This record gives sequence, C-alpha cells and structure tokens, in this order.
Amino acid sequence: MVAPRANWKGYLKVGELSCPVALYTAASTSDRVSFHIINRETGNRVHRQMVDADTGRQVESEDIVKGYEVSSGQYVFLEPDEVKAAVPESDKTLELETFIPCDGVDTIFIDRPYYLAPTDKPAAEVFELIRKGLKEKNVAALARTVLFRRLRTVLIRPSDKGLIASTLNYDYEVRPAKEIFSDIKTFKIEGEMLDLAEHIIDTKRGEFDPSEFDDRYEAALAELIKAKIEGRKLRKQPKPEPKKVSSLLDALRQSAGSGKKTSSKKSAKKTVSRKTAAPQRKAS
Repeated sequence: MVAPRANWKGYLKVGELSCPVALYTAASTSDRVSFHIINRETGNRVHRQMVDADTGRQVESEDIVKGYEVSSGQYVFLEPDEVKAAVPESDKTLELETFIPCDGVDTIFIDRPYYLAPTDKPAAEVFELIRKGLKEKNVAALARTVLFRRLRTVLIRPSDKGLIASTLNYDYEVRPAKEIFSDIKTFKIEGEMLDLAEHIIDTKRGEFDPSEFDDRYEAALAELIKAKIEGRKLRKQPKPEPKKVSSLLDALRQSAGSGKKTSSKKSAKKTVSRKTAAPQRKAS
C-alpha cells in the first residue's frame, strides 16, 4: 500500500514537551463518482478558459490578478507577492493553549477533520503521553497555527491510538442563529401530543454507526453509469405516496403505531396554542 501523504508537518507542543507530527486528511470526496465536461458533438473534453467579461477575449494567466472591489467597477489589485508577504508566517507549531471539555465546542464551528500522528518512532512516546493525558482527563485542546496560508484555530481530541485535529470556523464565519430562528413562533405543546412525541423518540433510540448510512445518490449514479455501459435502461423508481392525515395529532398517533387515543394525566385541552411574541433565542 502507498503510504498516506501528509497535508501538513510540524510540531505538537504543550509546555516544554514537543514532538514532530503530521496532519492527514480524515474525510475525502475522492471516491465519489466524478465527471468530465464533454463536447457532445466531438466527444472531446472541454476546458474552461478565463475570459474578459467586457471584451469576451481570453485572458492569459500572467495577466490575471486578484482584485478587491472598493466601489462599483473599481478594484484594488493584490499581487501574489503582496498577498504572500501579508499572511502570517508559519512557525509549524501546534501549541496546546487551552484545555476544554470534549463537547465544549458547538459543532456548528467545526470545519474539517484531520488525523494527527507522530512522524517517526522517537516522537511516539511524547505523542502518546500527550494523547493519554487528554484521554485520562477527558478533555480536548485548542491550538493555533498557520495551515494552508491561514492562521487557524484547531480543536484536538484523543481518538484510538492517535489524535483528531479539527479546524474551526471563525466567529465571523458562522451566521447568528437568530437570523434564521427569530421569526419562528412559540407553541405550547402538552398532553397527548407531547406524550406521543416522547414515545416515538424513546422507541427509536440508538447509536451512531456510519456504516448504516448509505449514499443513495452515489449508488444511483453508479447504477446509471453501469446501465449506460451495458446498453440497458433503468427501471423508474415508484414515487412514495404520502400518507394522508387530518391533523398533527393523527400523524403522531400513526407514527407511534396506534390510531387510538392514549391516556394522559396531563390535560389534552388546547394542546397547541400560539403565542404572538417571537421567542428570544440565544445565537450559537
């Protein structure tokens, strides 16, 4: 087998302890079905070209520059060497600055996961000491370093024999939840409706197993490609017919596997009432 290629190499440091480490991609889309853009008439591949929006003429790569729009049609040009000089210098060090509970970061801030591992055998002992310390205290660590030309905050968690390093979104990159949820009305849910909802949840409890979730889109594309190669047509999948329910309560009863009204000590009168004021929700 070909050894995995590291995305980044540097040093993991906590206090006076340090060891050389490498980051490896933990999640990849390389195995997905991919397509080329083809000229239908010739069967040849089509290549994209950079074209001037006004003249329609092709622009050579040496004439392309980054530009920031300061007003309509007016740009500040940024040359490659200027951008390179402006970005932070990388010291190639992941220094563990703060220790937090493993679930101390809202998942909305998690960007990309990477495997973090020692680069050689001499580094393994220090690496294992850091990993075991995190695991025994049941904590994760926050570190910062320059990754891929950007200063990134990284969440580091113990996992099996290694560490998982997840880059985090910046606060300004995450939209405030109130932008989406502020207009949602508040409803009072009680009585039989709440009992049925809780019953459905209890009967469907389980654990996350990624192997149980298949990518139906990828499977459908693979089957379509196979059928095209074999010169056959795919059978059309029947569309599921939606079940007709007269009310939210009936839908809950059907979901719970009973069409009968369940007993409840709570009052079932006015199970849903709308408040006029929008809820005050704290943004994530």
